[in-house]
Amino acid sequence: MPREAYPAARTVSPRLHAYFARQAASVEDRREEVATVPDTETIESIIDAAFWASLRREEGYVPRVSLAFLSPEEAAQPLIFERPLRVDPGILTRVGPAVERAGIHLGVWRDPEEGLYIWGAARGIPRLCFVVEVAAPGLIVIKYHSGETSGKFVNVAVLEGDEIKFVNQQTTGVPDYPSLLTSLLGFDSPASWVHSVNVLVQLAVSMRSLGRGGSLLVVPSETGSWRDSIVPPMPYALSPPFSDLANLGRAEPEKARRTIDAIAGLTAVDGAVVLTDRYEVLGFGAKIMRRKGRGQVEQVRLMEPVEGGIAALVHPEQLGGTRHLSAAQFVQDQRDAVALVASHDQRFTIFEWSPREEVVHAHRVETLLL
Repeated sequence: MPREAYPAARTVSPRLHAYFARQAASVEDRREEVATVPDTETIESIIDAAFWASLRREEGYVPRVSLAFLSPEEAAQPLIFERPLRVDPGILTRVGPAVERAGIHLGVWRDPEEGLYIWGAARGIPRLCFVVEVAAPGLIVIKYHSGETSGKFVNVAVLEGDEIKFVNQQTTGVPDYPSLLTSLLGFDSPASWVHSVNVLVQLAVSMRSLGRGGSLLVVPSETGSWRDSIVPPMPYALSPPFSDLANLGRAEPEKARRTIDAIAGLTAVDGAVVLTDRYEVLGFGAKIMRRKGRGQVEQVRLMEPVEGGIAALVHPEQLGGTRHLSAAQFVQDQRDAVALVASHDQRFTIFEWSPREEVVHAHRVETLLL
């Protein structure tokens, strides 16, 4: 029997097609390999199948499937099925465990006569390749490959049930916008994914994936004034500081990933991890207190980098409770610091002081970390 259509898929598909067509047309170097842009009908069909697959279970597990629209010829070292599969929720659920690992995608293509089908799996995909990922039940992320050898992806839209969020990719021009968000939005082009603020991006992704909640404080390395906002002594201070993060540029990718995950794991301990802007870990389990002579933080400007998002002044407790309140207080008192906070519900907030508005900015960025 025909299944019910997912209304959001039909709503977003024309706009997504137009977006990817513009992106492909804007590539200046015609010699650069750019993925084929799917038509509106194809986009709708892929999203629809992914959504219904996300609501199924395979031996009790929620499917985590990534679908990439490309031909076998466009993929690097493709794994090709002898018999193509239909793009069907049941089939996606059954084959999903084969592509749960990051960077592996089911390859989807459209034949003029046979229609849409799954031809196999791919790891290497070209720039601007249209990707639909099942992140959780009813939660679908549309993204594309940035073209970097690091495998970095750029999120375009997030669909959660009937809620549709398009990432606002113009917000990098907003005054006081954190460089970390610029990296998350995909506009920076570092020489390596392990350089610059991308270390923090990877830490943020790893912290969120833990699902335990946690805090990370990034403090200036040239001053120790941040200690005025920490209850002494720090329970798990490190001597000497752990400096492996600072050397990730020379590390093998697998070692870099293990180092990132190890540091992110420290945030699961009660208290905050303290990291310098040179990526040296000073300790963890730090308890934040209000700096002597400073007032209690009363409000933060809450922002989310999605289209239609409206900045609002709210009390920090409205963001998630004590962990968010203490992070906001720390940034208000230590205005050259940044705080990253993961919630148990996998929401993620970046706190940074805005000199222009003289208020703490709280950037909700989980749509960029999916």
